[in-house]
Amino acid sequence: MKKLFQMIPSGFFNCLSSGSSSGVYSDCLQIIYDQYDREISYRISRSHIRDSLAVYLLENHVDFVEEDEKGARKNYNDLANGIIRKFCSKEVGWLEEEHDDATYEKYIIMTEQGILLAEFLQQLRAPEREEFSSYIYNIYNVLKNEEQWSGDPYVEGLRNVYRNAKMLSKSLKRLSTFIKKIIERMVQEETLESLTENILEYCEGSFIREYARLTKQQNIHIYRSFIRMKLERMQNDPALFELLVIGCAVEEELEEAEAREYVLDMIQRTRGFLADDYDRIMKEIKHKINVYLQIAVGRARFLRNREMDIRGNVEQTLRYITESMTETGWKSELPEEMAGLFLLDRNEFIDIGSIRFPRKAQSIREGTFAEVEELSQEDLRRAREEHERAAYNPYSKEKMKDYLEHVMGGQKQIQSDELPMESKRDLLCALSAAAYGAENGYTIQLEEGYMETNGMILRRFQISKEEESCR
Repeated sequence: MKKLFQMIPSGFFNCLSSGSSSGVYSDCLQIIYDQYDREISYRISRSHIRDSLAVYLLENHVDFVEEDEKGARKNYNDLANGIIRKFCSKEVGWLEEEHDDATYEKYIIMTEQGILLAEFLQQLRAPEREEFSSYIYNIYNVLKNEEQWSGDPYVEGLRNVYRNAKMLSKSLKRLSTFIKKIIERMVQEETLESLTENILEYCEGSFIREYARLTKQQNIHIYRSFIRMKLERMQNDPALFELLVIGCAVEEELEEAEAREYVLDMIQRTRGFLADDYDRIMKEIKHKINVYLQIAVGRARFLRNREMDIRGNVEQTLRYITESMTETGWKSELPEEMAGLFLLDRNEFIDIGSIRFPRKAQSIREGTFAEVEELSQEDLRRAREEHERAAYNPYSKEKMKDYLEHVMGGQKQIQSDELPMESKRDLLCALSAAAYGAENGYTIQLEEGYMETNGMILRRFQISKEEESCR
């Protein structure tokens, strides 16, 4: 593994740890980086960079960044030139200066490490909103269009899929952490107005919209079986796997044995994330969303109901008296033994509705007696019929067996597309028949693809009679 501090200058981070000047230096690096947006390369004339920095220093009233040895103050152009020289120094290495041999003009070039640092600072200031669902679509599209990566299966195929899966994993973890921060901020809200703004920010936030995209019909569950099938083929197809190993060995500069383990690890980690880790992350995000909403609702109820009862009125009165005495100085003159009278303890997180009082066991004070009335045969018949109606189950195991025998009509197997599902009753019959299939002597086998009926997305399946049940 390459050592980081052998690859960058010794003072690469010094400007960001220079006390009061660190903010100015980071802003200047961002300004320089922004100047290259409309350029075809990271190369601009030195005078252009100097003028941009001078404008920033003037607008922000930065009279000096660091005083020279004599303590003399400099004008804005001199300050900008000093910042450029500092960034171009070998100790810092954010910029490089070069001369044009034809025009003798000086140019400033951002180094590779300087670009990465500027992008990192920019991401900290204003994180970009990520489209989580795009990673899923990219994985699916890459694996689906095999002819596009058949020439180089490792670089254009497996590594592309692995990179998208890894980026999706990182993004979802950040999303989960961000929701946790919002929950932590929620418990610090003190007014109903600020709490309402927080809830609106949450509902309109980018991450909740992305979560909605991941949990709607266009989500990973539609593509999961296809992605898993393609990854299994990459691992189990000897010819394709050898091409992946060869491509990995060349691209990553590894020995054949190391490349084989590397490729196998990429396939297994991608499958593991899409099969198991993805579900666990999404479950955790859903749990945190539920926690957030519960805290928001409970906190809103508490803030709304607080000080609306007699106790709240008494507390408000005492609080007003206490504040008045503090302003006039009377409170400081009170004897020490009376200080406890004005200690107001407010409960910020629990309201009366959230407290459960234990129920008292009721004792039997006197015995009661009731006459026994014998039911007639007609009363017994009516009671029996009422119980039978209450216990009737139109989707029982026995009825579902008769249902399958009726719809199959002597066939040994039937596809889910052939089952009647026009009404909700038909849909419930089909699902119940599949649920009781094994107990009724049928085999239920899942197939690729999905079908939509009655506003629901169902996985396609096939129902087959077992041989023993056919005899």
